Amino acid sequence: MNTPLSWIKAYVPELECTEQEYMDAMTLSGTKVEGYEKFDADLDKIIVGKIEKIEKHPDADKLVVCQVAVDEEGTTIQIVTGAPNVKEGQKVPVVLDGGRVAGGHDGKKTPGGIRIKKGKLRGVESNGMMCSIEELGSSRDYYPDAAEDGIYILSDNPEYKEAPVGSDAIELLGLRDANFEYEITSNRVDCFGVLGIAREAAATFRKPFVPPVVTESGNAEKTEDYISVDIEATDLCRRYVARVVKNIKLAPSPEWMQRRLAASGIRPINNIVDITNYVMEEYAQPMHAYDLDTIAGHKIVVKRAQDGETFQTLDGQERELDSSVLMICDGEKAVGLAGIMGGENSKITDDVTTMLFEAACFDGTNIRLSGKKLGMRTDAQAKFEKGLDPNTAMEAMNRACQLIEELGAGEVIGGCVDVYPEKREATTVSYDVDKINALLGIQVSEEEMCGYWDLVELTPDRENHCVHVPTWRQDILCMADLAEEVARFYGYDRIPTTLPRGEATMGGLSWQTTIQNIARNVVEQFGFSEGMTYSFESPRVFEKLLLPEDSPLRRCIEIANPLGVDYSIMRTSPLNGILTSLATNYNHRNKDVRLYELANIYLPKSLPLTELPEERMQLTLGMYGRGDFFDMKGCVEAVFEKLGIKGVVSWQPDSGCPYLHPGRKADIRIGDTVVGYLGEIHPEVADNYDIGTKVYVAVLDMEELANQASFDVKYTGVAKFPAVTRDISLVMKKSVLAGEVEEVIRKNGGKLLEAYKLFDIYEGENVAADEKSLAYSIRFRASDRTLEEKDVTAVMNKILTKLESLGVTLRS
Repeated sequence: MNTPLSWIKAYVPELECTEQEYMDAMTLSGTKVEGYEKFDADLDKIIVGKIEKIEKHPDADKLVVCQVAVDEEGTTIQIVTGAPNVKEGQKVPVVLDGGRVAGGHDGKKTPGGIRIKKGKLRGVESNGMMCSIEELGSSRDYYPDAAEDGIYILSDNPEYKEAPVGSDAIELLGLRDANFEYEITSNRVDCFGVLGIAREAAATFRKPFVPPVVTESGNAEKTEDYISVDIEATDLCRRYVARVVKNIKLAPSPEWMQRRLAASGIRPINNIVDITNYVMEEYAQPMHAYDLDTIAGHKIVVKRAQDGETFQTLDGQERELDSSVLMICDGEKAVGLAGIMGGENSKITDDVTTMLFEAACFDGTNIRLSGKKLGMRTDAQAKFEKGLDPNTAMEAMNRACQLIEELGAGEVIGGCVDVYPEKREATTVSYDVDKINALLGIQVSEEEMCGYWDLVELTPDRENHCVHVPTWRQDILCMADLAEEVARFYGYDRIPTTLPRGEATMGGLSWQTTIQNIARNVVEQFGFSEGMTYSFESPRVFEKLLLPEDSPLRRCIEIANPLGVDYSIMRTSPLNGILTSLATNYNHRNKDVRLYELANIYLPKSLPLTELPEERMQLTLGMYGRGDFFDMKGCVEAVFEKLGIKGVVSWQPDSGCPYLHPGRKADIRIGDTVVGYLGEIHPEVADNYDIGTKVYVAVLDMEELANQASFDVKYTGVAKFPAVTRDISLVMKKSVLAGEVEEVIRKNGGKLLEAYKLFDIYEGENVAADEKSLAYSIRFRASDRTLEEKDVTAVMNKILTKLESLGVTLRS
C-alpha cells in the first residue's frame, strides 16, 4: 500500500517530522514502512518565474530567447528554450544556475538529478532553465493540466496564478512531499485505508486524529423508490448498501484528488470513478457504480452464478463461471462479479444520467478463490480478500455521496437501501494488568495502559476491567492482543531484556530411541556405515526378490499420486534399499562394504486402506567382501548382548525367506518369538541386483527387540571359589545342529553351569562321512564352596545322557 505523507497529514494536521523519523517511528509502533520516495529529492533552486519578453534566437529557428523575472523587484535572467508553448506574461517554474532537476523532458529520472549550469545555446547565453512537469520528477498523472510537450505553465492553473514571483515553486506544486510504501499484515484490515494509517500515525506521534466530518446527504426523495436489493447468498454477502445519484455531470476530478490517487498507483479517469477509488483508498472499502438505466427492473439480486454461465467483464473479456462465483445481478441478467469487477453491460459511459452506487461486504475467502479461478486481480479484490468490516460500508457510502455533492458531480437521492441480515457488534475483551505486565516484562500502571488503548479508539472500562473493541479492529481477540497494543505504544525499544521464567523439565529419549541408538552404536563398531533409502519402491522389487505370488509381502500400499512406477508403492521389506546401495558400491568397485539402515516398513492392516498402516522399525545389515555368515551372526549376537536380551536366542535354519540361500539362512528367535532373520542372499537375487559376489544380510525387528531388552543388571562380585572345566568331544549326525546340543547343555547344567564354548568343529578322517565332531569347553562353579569331583561328574552324566537321546555320543 502506498500513500503520500501529505494525505496522512490531512487527517493528522499537527504531525511534524522528517520522512526518516516517520518511517522509523511507524515501523516501531507496528505499522511497517518498507521505504519512501521523496518527490523533491533531486530538486533544488526552483522558483516561480515570469516571462517578461520573448525574442527569436538569431541562429536557431526552433529556439527563443526569454527574459524571465525571478523576484518581485523585477530582476530578470536570460533563458534560451525550445518549448513551443511559452508566451509573454506566463508564470513558469524556473531552475536557477546551480540548481537541479529530477530528469529529462522524456520523463526518465536521473539518479541524483541533473545539475543546471549557465552556458550558451547556439552562441546565446542562457542562465537557467524553465521546467516541464517531467523535469520536476512528476507526470501528467499527478498534474493533468500540464502540457504534453512543453513547459508547465503555472499561470494557466487558477490555483497558482497569483503565486509571487521568486517564491518556492517546489512548495507551490506540493512536491515537498514523500510517498510511503507500507507492508500491512492481513489481520490489520483497517490499515489498508488511509484513515487507518492516519489513526496509527496520530497514536504513534501522540497527535490529534482529525478524520473527515461525514454527514448524510441527499434530497427529499427516497432511494427505495429507485432501486430494491435482495441478497440470496447470505453466506457470501454480509451487507449491501445502495444509493442513487441523478443528474450526473461527468468532469475531471480536482487536482488534489487526482494527485492522491496517482500517488496510490491509481490512474485518474473522471470525477465519478475517481470518487469511488478515492473512498476505497481512504476507508479500505471498495465501491462500484452502475448506470441505473441499464439495471433491468431497477432491482439488484446478489446470488451465485450458474454452472457454465458466461459473463463479459469491463475489460472486455468473456469469463466462464460456476456456482462458487458470487454475482451481482439485476432483474434479468448478471451485471458484475461481486467484489472483483463490473460488467460491460452496465458500465458508466459519457451519456449516463442516473447512477447506482454500491458499497458491500463480501466473503473474503470466496472473493480470493473466485479471482484465482478466473485469473483476475483487482484493487477491490485485494481488499475484499482480507475480510472487511461490514459496518464500514455505510460510512464509505456517505463519504462518497458527500464528495459527489461537494464536487458538483450530481444530485444525491435521499436515504439508502441497506440490506444487513446479521449486524456485527463490537466485542469486549477482558484484561488483567498484572498478567499483561508479567507477559511483557514491564511495569505499567492501569491508567497508562488505558491511555495507550484510547490512542487507537479501543475504549477501556476500568470498572469491569475490559476493553470495548470496535468492529474494524478484527485483530483484537484476547488479552494477548491488548498486551501487544500496550507493547507497541510503550515502545518495543524500551522493554528491558529479561530471562525467561518457568520450571525446568527433565528431558530424555524414549525407550525405542534408546534401543535404536544402542543397536546403531554396536553395528558401527563392527564397521557398518549408515545408509538411507527411499520408502517408495517399484512393484518390480517383488520379482527381483523372488517373492511368490501368495507372499504377504506383496500386500502393499499403492501411492495415490506417485512420481512414477519406480516410486509407486510403500515398501514392505527393507531389503531392496540396502541391496540397491550395495550394488551401487559393487559397481563402483568398492571391495569391502558394510551398510546398515534403521527405517520403517509399511504393512497394511487391510486393503483397500481403511486405517493407517502398521509402521515397523527394522534394523537392516548388509555386507560383501571380507566376512561371512558367522561374522554377520556375531554382529547380531553383540547387539543382543548389549541390549541385555534375557530370553534364549536360537537360530532356526528353516527360514521361509525365498531371497536367501537355501543352505545358509536362519530365522532368529528369542524364546518362541521370531525377531528377524539373517543369511546369504540367494545367487539369483544377487544377479538381479548385478552383484557378482556373496552378499550377507540380517534384518532385526526393533519393536520386538525393545520388548525383549532389559538393562536390569546386578553386580555379583568376583568369584571366591575356583572353577572346574571339562572339555568334551562329541560325534553326531551332520543334521544335528550345534544349537540343539547347546540347548541340552544349558537346560541340564543346573545352577553349577557357568559357561560353555564351542572351540572346534571337525569332519574328515576317523569320522563317518555323514557325521561331524563338535568339541565344547564347559565351565562349572559354585558360589558357596569348592566343587568336588562327584559334583561335576553328576552334572556331566546328566548332560551326556540327554545328548544320547539326540544321537550324540562321546568321541573315542
